[in-house]
Amino acid sequence: METSEKERKYFRAKDKVENIKKFYTSLMSYVFFITFLAGLNYWLDGWNYPWFLWAAFGWGIGLIFHAIKVFSISPFFGRDWEERKIKEYMEDDEKQRRWK
Repeated sequence: METSEKERKYFRAKDKVENIKKFYTSLMSYVFFITFLAGLNYWLDGWNYPWFLWAAFGWGIGLIFHAIKVFSISPFFGRDWEERKIKEYMEDDEKQRRWK
């Protein structure tokens, strides 16, 4: 294996670890701030209207999409999908050139 291939794998792994770290930082921020907002909500009007849930749902949806991206949960648009489509388009292009 070439040195450049090893470096490429190293940097890809490093990027993945950094993205996972960012996700967990976002998750900790979410838990902290939503807990703070829930406490504030209770202190101000005692659960008469749980307005903190709006922030929890909105931020939670963003956090779910972040998790899908970081952990490659999406079966449609992951890195493998991109590579397969690129390879497919390159093969199609090659076939079209042969027929001309």
